[in-house]
Amino acid sequence: MLSVAVARTFDLIFLILFIAIVLTWVPNLNWNNEPFKTLRAFSEFFFAPFRKFIPPIGMIDLSPIVAFFMLQLLSYLLVKMLVYFGL
Repeated sequence: MLSVAVARTFDLIFLILFIAIVLTWVPNLNWNNEPFKTLRAFSEFFFAPFRKFIPPIGMIDLSPIVAFFMLQLLSYLLVKMLVYFGL
């Protein structure tokens, strides 16, 4: 079913974003080398819009929390809609 494929795609996106967040805690990681460069570009696609509106509090960036919440909401609504239409 399409709804299951969409749900799994969102699960994969969440996993990739979580890995990107955890890797930001590694101090000597060179983000200019692959695969980190691609991982950062992918994660910035989701986090950058929220960084425009949510300033960091000290050294803490809250934009990933908001991004995760919005993606979770989008995933829920999209999957529910697909299930409703029988897809």
